[in-house]
Formats: sequence, C-alpha cells, structure tokens
Amino acid sequence: MSETIRLAAQVPPELHGERLDQVAARLFPDYSRSRLQAWIKSGELRVGDQQRRPRDKVAGGDALVVAAELVQEVGWQAQPIDLDIIYEDSSILVLNKPAGLVVHPAAGHADGTLVNALLAHAPELAQLPRAGIVHRLDMETSGIMVVARSLSAHHHLVAQLQARTVKREYCAVCIGAMTGGGTVDAPMGRHPRHRKKMAVLAAGGKTAITHYRVTRRFAHHTRIAVNLETGRTHQIRVHMAHRHYPLVGDPLYGGRPRIPKGASGELIEALRGFPRQALHAQALGLIHPESGQEMRFECPLPDDLLALLEVLEREDPVTGHEQQQY
Repeated sequence: MSETIRLAAQVPPELHGERLDQVAARLFPDYSRSRLQAWIKSGELRVGDQQRRPRDKVAGGDALVVAAELVQEVGWQAQPIDLDIIYEDSSILVLNKPAGLVVHPAAGHADGTLVNALLAHAPELAQLPRAGIVHRLDMETSGIMVVARSLSAHHHLVAQLQARTVKREYCAVCIGAMTGGGTVDAPMGRHPRHRKKMAVLAAGGKTAITHYRVTRRFAHHTRIAVNLETGRTHQIRVHMAHRHYPLVGDPLYGGRPRIPKGASGELIEALRGFPRQALHAQALGLIHPESGQEMRFECPLPDDLLALLEVLEREDPVTGHEQQQY
C-alpha cells in the first residue's frame, strides 16, 4: 500500500544558482537522487507552484514543495540474507550489522547488501525512503543500527538525529598511547584531491563533533569509547586520524601498520592481519517513535575485535615507566 508524503524546504542563499535536482538532493537527503529526479519530472516536486526541469536553476529563498506517492526503489531486490536482529516491533527494527556488509546497493555492490536483506525480512520497507534506514555504518564497521518500519517512524527518527538526541556509542582501538579523552570539533567535507576520502576542512566543511574517552591503555595503543554528536561520513576515522591516533587496521586513514619496536611475533601478526578498521557501534539510545519511551540497545564486541584486544593485553602491556606518564 503506497503512502503520500508532503515535504517543504527553502533554498538557502549558498545554493543560489544551483540545479534543482542537486539542491533537492541536499535539502531532502533521505531520498535517492533518482527518486527526486522522477518527482521533479512528474511534477510531484515543485518550486513553489511551478513545475521545473531537473537541470533548471533555483534561487535562494525559493520554496521546494513535495507531494508524492512513495513507490518501491527501482532495482532494489529482496535477498534471503541472515540478519542479527536485536529488537523489532511495528515501528522500528534494531540489528547488529557484521563487518563486510554494505548498507545500500551502489556501484560495485548492486546486491548482497543490508537493504536487500531487509526487503526479504520486511517487504513493506520497499515503500520507505532508503528502505527505512536512517543512519549508516561503513562497510567494514560492525555494530548496532536502527531501521524505521513506517513512514511516521522514519520521520520521527530522522528528526531525532537532526536534533542530536540519538545517542551513539562506539568502541575503537587507536594507534598510539593517549593520555586522556577529549572532544574533536573540526568541520568535515570531501577531500579536495582524493574523492573517496573525507577530510577536516578549514573552510567549507560541515560541523562535525566527536567525544571520546579512554577505556583501556596499552603501551602503544588505546581503546576508547566514542560518542557522536554529529554523524558525518567516516567521522570517527577522520577525527581520530586528525588527532594523530588513527584506528588500527584503517586502510584509508591509518596508513601502513605501525609496529612497535620490539613487538612480539604475535603482536605483529595481530596488527598486520587485522582485516578492517577497529571500530564497532556498541550502543544506541533513542526515543521510541510511537510510545515516546527512552530505549537503549547494546551489542557485544565481535570476535575479531575481542581477539585483537586480548593480544594487546598480553603483548602490549603498559609498563611501570609508562604508567607514570598517565
């Protein structure tokens, strides 16, 4: 059964003169570019009361108005892929995503994604923006995610994320011995030269705030708990590398494995062989969209991260001299 959605947004001054479809993608990020273009062509997405073409330019202050029927995203197919579901009801679904699972179909990953698995588990998600997914995890980041199961729940969860009331806590293992926790408040955007990377930008970046605290110190590494105030792409990875404490195993921001002087063979093997960034979404707090109840969910650390921590405990312990530095 389809649903009618109604949306409205005003074009900010900085987007004056940009294409309508590009501006719509910025103002309505919960919907795919292809869906927004289809709405523009059908007249379901208008500039004020006028129908325009996707390539037409808009002006600052223009009102974009959407009144559209939600239909299934073209090309997204249901596939029977196992899901580790922590909780579900008629409004939300909370799951533990394994490392290596892509969230959305995209170039290079047309199927075998979390979206494909969700459509098989709950076919009604085909009617929702991005199959009900309101926040993402990187392919090689494991851990907890929430998915909306109705349009009203989707709007409610998106509003919570925008209001920064959703609590997200991550476990990460960093290269380097930290002396304490802190906050990284550094705007982020697309890297100016490497388009697959994000970066801290002195100008033009979006607000990005990461809070972290030390939970276990090793001689040359640190386990931290991270709380996100914002949710930019690769935020934790970029911010910790910016602080010169990149995540163990991060191929994009960590560089080559840093092997401590005098490291044992077991420690060398553990560091060189860790297959991904050492990052796990461990806990999630939110307000239930229907009941208004505050809810908190947790999922245990995956086996690969537990094994890494066990090796660090044995092979990279803090000595008496190093303990005095903290």
